[in-house]
Amino acid sequence: MTWSDGLPAGSAARLTALAGRYGLSDRALARLRALVELLIDDPLAPTAIRDPDRVIDDHLADSLVALELEPVRRARQAVDLGSGAGLPGLALAAALPEAQFVLLESAARKCAFLTQAAGVCRIPNVEVIHERAESWRAGLGSNDLVTARALAPLAVVAEYAAPLLRVGGALVAWRGRRDPEAEAAAARAAVELGLASSDIRPVHPYDGADNRNLYLTFKVMQTPSGFPRRPGMALKRPLGSPSAAPDASSDRVRR
Repeated sequence: MTWSDGLPAGSAARLTALAGRYGLSDRALARLRALVELLIDDPLAPTAIRDPDRVIDDHLADSLVALELEPVRRARQAVDLGSGAGLPGLALAAALPEAQFVLLESAARKCAFLTQAAGVCRIPNVEVIHERAESWRAGLGSNDLVTARALAPLAVVAEYAAPLLRVGGALVAWRGRRDPEAEAAAARAAVELGLASSDIRPVHPYDGADNRNLYLTFKVMQTPSGFPRRPGMALKRPLGSPSAAPDASSDRVRR
């Protein structure tokens, strides 16, 4: 096997082609290469995927496909919810050096990895915050972009994201095969949260990737003052569910 810059030569070429697809700079490519190597080699990286080509496809390409959306490319203040291994947050920060990204993560171990990764990969435009989305008061109403990949049901993601967005800001949620029931629940939740209904964008991050969609949702008015609800309520009593709506409302009144 031939290796290049710590990667198999074929994988290095695959990564270079991915960067070329989005017109990324050599500096961005170097940062992404360092991230790939870290995800492959670091035993503390919170991912089960270690094969170089799969890391590039399933993690990097799947993250960077959001660059196809204009609201992502123009964002200057962004937060990645449940950032985990830094996907998509670290990858997008490497690709968008003029944007400031908060990597919001509730698990201390993952925060330690994110902090290490930002340093090793020389991605300076990130801040790692160990906090739940519902408890992060400093970010309320201040972000152009919220991203969420493999985090929670759509309606729950919408409730996490809406209070953090400025009016006009956008939520981008990564999903697989479309689910009409989940989409309907998210649309009902959006009405309560000051969000528009989602614009669903089919995407093709790499060859063989089927049933991939990005849900693009804009904040069109201020989120009501009852949000965010206290930690855990979004999952316990999700908005958009007719049976859960009275409980959700009563929780907001009690607060």
